[in-house]
Amino acid sequence: MKLEMRKILNRYMLECILLVISIAIAFMAPGFLTPSNLLNILRNISLQGVIAFGMTMVIIAGEIDLSIGSTVALTGVIIALTAGGLAKAGIMPMETGVIVGIILAFIIAALVGLFNGWLLTTFKMPSFIITLAMLNALYGITAIISRGFPVTTLPRWYNMLGAGHIFSIPIPAIILLIVFVIISIIMNKTKFGRSVYAVGGNPEAARLSGINVRSVKIMVMIAVQVLAALAGTLVSSQVMAGSSTFGKGWELNVIASVIIGGASLFGGIGKVWGTFIGLAFLGILINGMTLLNINEYVQYVVRGLLILAAVLVNTMQTQVKK
Repeated sequence: MKLEMRKILNRYMLECILLVISIAIAFMAPGFLTPSNLLNILRNISLQGVIAFGMTMVIIAGEIDLSIGSTVALTGVIIALTAGGLAKAGIMPMETGVIVGIILAFIIAALVGLFNGWLLTTFKMPSFIITLAMLNALYGITAIISRGFPVTTLPRWYNMLGAGHIFSIPIPAIILLIVFVIISIIMNKTKFGRSVYAVGGNPEAARLSGINVRSVKIMVMIAVQVLAALAGTLVSSQVMAGSSTFGKGWELNVIASVIIGGASLFGGIGKVWGTFIGLAFLGILINGMTLLNINEYVQYVVRGLLILAAVLVNTMQTQVKK
């Protein structure tokens, strides 16, 4: 019985830690467990969360993408410029022009992912270097086309996507849950998902078993960029503007959520559910410290130490399994 309990605790260690932290915060901050605050946490993790699920696929495949923050910024600017440009030219009203902008932004994001994947698989360049370069290049392009200022040519209805509610549930939270279900099914129930794990675990063995390693890596690089465009759409909708400052530093939080959730930077290991727990871990931690009026600088220290502790627990769990 004790051995069985130990196995359960070892398997769900992060969930247990999250539960303990939540209970502690609930006792210290009475407003923590209110429905409105819990929905607020879910909404706050939604924007980076949709990208984190895509990043889970990338990291499991043994790669990384540091350019997702710049794609978030580029998306908002493209949508606003397209909507305003089409309306100014008299081609179509801004209300429908924004839809063209969204479609265009998604296409460009997919092309960025395709380009990253092509460089990665054709020239065997490290994804870290490729996407670090793209991070800077895309931010530069975004600043140039926006002239360094926010672009606010957006119709009123557009705000509904990022700030609207359905049955009191924030739309971004609903989108987060939909993306979570879709990526979970892909990774757990499809041949492609199994291929991603195989490629991340041992690319050569995967190739010898008939898996197209090149296609798998390109597809995951495209997927995370498309999800970054989705997040960029939601951000610009909330703020009703596009700006080159949006998304800066997001790549660090997104990767942290995936790693906290148990994924290995070496590839082949990770779960979409783990990433969801990692997102909840960071979201609850930040929300709790804010409710407790903890100094912002102290929050950074606490957050860093707890992230380190969570990663250490996951590393120990992996070593025990081996």
